[in-house]
Formats: sequence, C-alpha cells, structure tokens
Amino acid sequence: MQIIYFVILIFSIIIHEVAHGYAADKLGDPTARYAGRLTLNPIPHIDFLGSIVLPIISVLSPGGLLFGWAKPVPYNPFNLTRAPRWGETIVAAAGPGTNFALVIVFAVLLRLVEDQAFGTICFIGILVNLWLGLLNLIPVPPLDGSKVLSGILPRALAHQYDQWRARMEHNPFLGFGIVLILIVLFGSTIGDFVYSLARLIAGV
Repeated sequence: MQIIYFVILIFSIIIHEVAHGYAADKLGDPTARYAGRLTLNPIPHIDFLGSIVLPIISVLSPGGLLFGWAKPVPYNPFNLTRAPRWGETIVAAAGPGTNFALVIVFAVLLRLVEDQAFGTICFIGILVNLWLGLLNLIPVPPLDGSKVLSGILPRALAHQYDQWRARMEHNPFLGFGIVLILIVLFGSTIGDFVYSLARLIAGV
C-alpha cells in the first residue's frame, strides 16, 4: 500500500510543477519549456530530498502526513506579458488547481470502475491530491498560496504583503520552518479534515 501512496504522491507533485510551467508558457514565458521541464518524464523534476527522501519518510511514518516537492519549475514573471496583472497569480494557482482537478478525475474513475483494488487506488489519489492542493495554498513563501494571496488582495494590502513575502523568499528555509511548525501543531486536525473530505468526495 505504501508504494501506491509513494507513486501517486510523486506523480501528483510532478504534474503540479508541470502545470506551473505550462501556465507560464501560455502566458508568454517559455523558460520552463526551454529548460525541458514541460514533460511528464520524472527525471528532470526529481529533487533527491524533496522527491525521494521526504516522501519515503512521510509514507512510512505511522499516521504521517504526506510531504514532498519536486524541483521548482523556472519562470520569469517579467515575461508573462499576456496577463501582466494576474500572471504570477495564475502561474501559482495552476499547481494546486491541477491537484484539485486530479481529485475530480480520481473521483470520477472511482465511480466508473467497480473494482475494489482500483477504487482503493483512486481514493488514495483523491486523498493525496487534496492534501497537496490545500497544503500549497498556505499563504507562506515559498508555497503557492503566497503568490495567490498577493494577487487577490487589494493593492495597498498586496504591496505590504509583497514586502514581507520578498523578505521571506530570501530565506526559504524560514518559510518551510513556519509550514512545518503549522503541520506539527495542527497536522492531526488538518489530516482528519482532509481524510473526511476525501471520503465525502469518494462517497465512501
């Protein structure tokens, strides 16, 4: 069962990153395409710590919350000429948005194919992608939620928030530290909520 969690987690993380690059490419920035990152081949996306070590630890930990990342897809926000105001927000939202789209795909497949083993795989897909989508919407850099929030805040608030975000992005380990503290403090509650939501979506 753990191997299924691991495979779906890695697959979902890679799809998440490709979605960032694809959105940027459509908005005028070919950086990810030129870097060979608009591919489902896992090799260019693998980060040893984030894509192998941490996912294995999280999957094997009893009751552990799934955690991991791929190499960030590069993009140049100044090239997003087709959406100068909302470009970064759209690129950032494309990652978790794709995870939520995968939740829908797995939910549909679960209902279409009446097989218990396949249903279990689909439920894991729902659970993993719900968790990844919600996790990445936490508005703390370097997570996607920070850029999404910046895009939807009123300009005055967005300017103040962006100043804080810029300082945080210079020290990404601080941001990850805050996220890890939130997971340690509220992980059990969040995990129960995500699992209950996954069951609701799956209809089980």
